[in-house]
Amino acid sequence: SIDSSLRVNDRIRAPIVLVIGEDGEKLGDLALTDARRLAADRGLDLVEIVANRNPPVCKIMNYGRFVYQQSKKSQDSKKHQKQNQVKEVKFRIIIGQHDRATKMKQIERFLHEGHKVKATIWFKRARERSRRELGDRILDDVTARLAEIATVESRSSIVGNQMSMILAPTRRLLEALRIERAEKAETEEDPHVARTRRALRVAAG
Repeated sequence: SIDSSLRVNDRIRAPIVLVIGEDGEKLGDLALTDARRLAADRGLDLVEIVANRNPPVCKIMNYGRFVYQQSKKSQDSKKHQKQNQVKEVKFRIIIGQHDRATKMKQIERFLHEGHKVKATIWFKRARERSRRELGDRILDDVTARLAEIATVESRSSIVGNQMSMILAPTRRLLEALRIERAEKAETEEDPHVARTRRALRVAAG
């Protein structure tokens, strides 16, 4: 893959290069000076994308925009990795209405961020483990309240002093999140385009 540290324009040293146009068209072997001039005439850059070939392969492109797009792809990839994390929210079987509401909001927020959520019932004392029905009641309530945005992937019985279930965002919610992110990405203007637009306004004024 192309990286952002390759030779560009004056940093290219090979006297002859195989040139690829900005649209992917193969333009053939050209003298380096001619290749640079061709890129400059189009207001673009000459980028050496395959250095270990004879002659090296260079592509005509907007290098600044390319680096920006690669950076965005890397950021989006990291966001996606974070979105695949399983978040955990713990409940006690004896819990007040305010605390329960707060934890429900936490679960809902995680789901709307695209995360899976592990809802765990924690039995603090030995005698609490004999009241499994209270834990089941809490998990049933969570499932019912979030039915429109979450599906239950798995649900365990008591293991040690805990019982839990895994909630996943529904396909409908994930699709809504995908559309929302796509629309947001479209509104984020390439900074190089923004600078060019400002320069044109100044020149026109």
